[in-house]
Amino acid sequence: MTEEIIIAGFGGQGILSMGKIMAYSGVMQDMEVSWMPSYGPEMRGGTANVTVILSDEKISSPILRQFDTAIILNQQSLDKFEDSVKKGGIIIYDSHGIVRHPGRSDVSVYHVNAMEEAGKMNSPKTFNMIVLGAYLKIRPVLSLENVVKGLEKSLPERYHNLIPDNEKALKRGMETVSRIS
Repeated sequence: MTEEIIIAGFGGQGILSMGKIMAYSGVMQDMEVSWMPSYGPEMRGGTANVTVILSDEKISSPILRQFDTAIILNQQSLDKFEDSVKKGGIIIYDSHGIVRHPGRSDVSVYHVNAMEEAGKMNSPKTFNMIVLGAYLKIRPVLSLENVVKGLEKSLPERYHNLIPDNEKALKRGMETVSRIS
């Protein structure tokens, strides 16, 4: 099993963190892992993406042109990566900031209202964990237990008090994701 993922959106949406947590979680499951971030010079608001590969075999290269799954969090990323999803692959998106929804009919498209749900939870910083929870529901290649361990590994210890909120957000994403096509 090999899962090749692109996560893309604006800087500040927790894209790189989401990828890092996935990578740590894969390591916890004894998987081969690649985590390759890409971002502009801006601290917040610029584009950012990260490629994550999770595999039970050696990974020959971290550089990908096509992906099994695209997690898309803004219009620019949808425009750039929609056609890079393999036929039969998956697109997961949050519609906040997206004006043209995915139009491919040869992939499965899922929607999660992560921004809205984070607001309802009164916890905007858990936006990315809601999105990750949606992914875990659709593609359970990582266990929730190992994702929580990945959170513990990637968050500085002074923020470990936020792990229960992040775990709730993961579960909320699992509950609220819906298939579009």
